[in-house]
Amino acid sequence: MPPKKEKEISFLQRHEFFLFIISFFVFLILLAFFSNLPILTAESACGDGTLYGTCSVVKPYYCTDGFLIEQASLCGCSEGAIREGDSCTTPLQTEPRETKLYYILDGEERELKFITYGGLTDYLSQLSRVISYENGGKPLRADFKLKNINEEEQRKLLLPLVIQIQNLTKNKEDQARIAISLVQNIEYGFSNKTENFFGQTVNYSRYPYEVLYESQGICGEKSELLAFLLKEFGYGVVIFYNQKENHESIGIKCPMKESYRDTGYCFVETTGSSILTDDSIEFIGGVTLQSEPEVIFISDGVSLPEDMPEYRDAETLKNIRAGKIVLFQNSRLEKLKEKYGLIEEYNIG
Repeated sequence: MPPKKEKEISFLQRHEFFLFIISFFVFLILLAFFSNLPILTAESACGDGTLYGTCSVVKPYYCTDGFLIEQASLCGCSEGAIREGDSCTTPLQTEPRETKLYYILDGEERELKFITYGGLTDYLSQLSRVISYENGGKPLRADFKLKNINEEEQRKLLLPLVIQIQNLTKNKEDQARIAISLVQNIEYGFSNKTENFFGQTVNYSRYPYEVLYESQGICGEKSELLAFLLKEFGYGVVIFYNQKENHESIGIKCPMKESYRDTGYCFVETTGSSILTDDSIEFIGGVTLQSEPEVIFISDGVSLPEDMPEYRDAETLKNIRAGKIVLFQNSRLEKLKEKYGLIEEYNIG
């Protein structure tokens, strides 16, 4: 009996040793394989988060060397678009026009060129502005905002602008800075067209794309354009409507302590260049925003981080206006004007 037990132990030992040798070789093979794989970091992705060598969710863009490029032969086209080589086009891409957009980043004024199309603006101008419900319900202001921002044909030809900004920088906060400054620097102005709205003649309300095409818009129109851009960058976005002052502005998700009236969203003026969170702006006629705003939800998403320099700069500007800063007041004010391209007068309504 004892010899048999020794044989059993010897067999088990050989079996365990054999498994160890196999496991060791498998480990070496896996180590060699994974050592040749690139380490995936933020540096291995494009401005929208797409990893190198893969297609973006926005067709037909492909991420290579840090830039999103059109690669329709590999990534395909969105529904309704027509493939032409590595590009995708829609029937509304007629009457092209080069639009020059200006923005300030890090105190430096820069230019972005973007192609807009008359075909899409003609299409948008013919869409009904009326919203009606079968149960006779009255549409809310939010319904009109979302209708304008989420129009599908418009989105197809606005996304290339989103991509252009994402190709300028991978830094998400800088993407927001560029979009904010770009919209602020579009000229303020009413459309010269009118429309019939429930039997009344009212000023024509432009879609966000029309604001780009015409390089002009009022507070509500420009706010819708900025809301679209920030939403596509993945930010949480609202529109603030101060009814008493008849004014619209943007709210971008941010730390509560920096937010406008404890809403969780930072105030962004769109009628002219201003500092993020500066809600003490004086508009033409000496008007300031005093009323409680209606908060119109546009999209959920990420928040701006804490300790952005804009928060401190806006607070400094508010204190200068309130007379709380006397020492080097003029030099501080001039530095802020230069850094953000601040203007003297802002429009209301």
